[in-house]
Amino acid sequence: MEAKAVLRYLKTSPQKTRLVVDLIRGKKVDEAITILNFSEKAVGRELLKLVKSAVANAENTKSLDVDKLFVKTAFVDGGPVLKRTHSKAMGRGALIRRRTSHVTVVLGER
Repeated sequence: MEAKAVLRYLKTSPQKTRLVVDLIRGKKVDEAITILNFSEKAVGRELLKLVKSAVANAENTKSLDVDKLFVKTAFVDGGPVLKRTHSKAMGRGALIRRRTSHVTVVLGER
């Protein structure tokens, strides 16, 4: 059995988010929560909420044993890019691309 949680439109670039997601992939849930608690990256707080949500889904909807759960798969996809402009010298403008991410965490039972 599997339990899944999805976080969409996270206002962090996929590249930065993947650095933290790579740390928890394949780990036991309690170990992943510990890693995210002590992560210095700002996206760690959002991913901590996502993992806890997946654990709650496993416990309440799938009736899985929380002690046997591990992060089976975790991946980050790019979301829509918000395009903004920044004024530059001599009347020119520069494009600022604010990237977003979609994060999926799937928990499995060992």
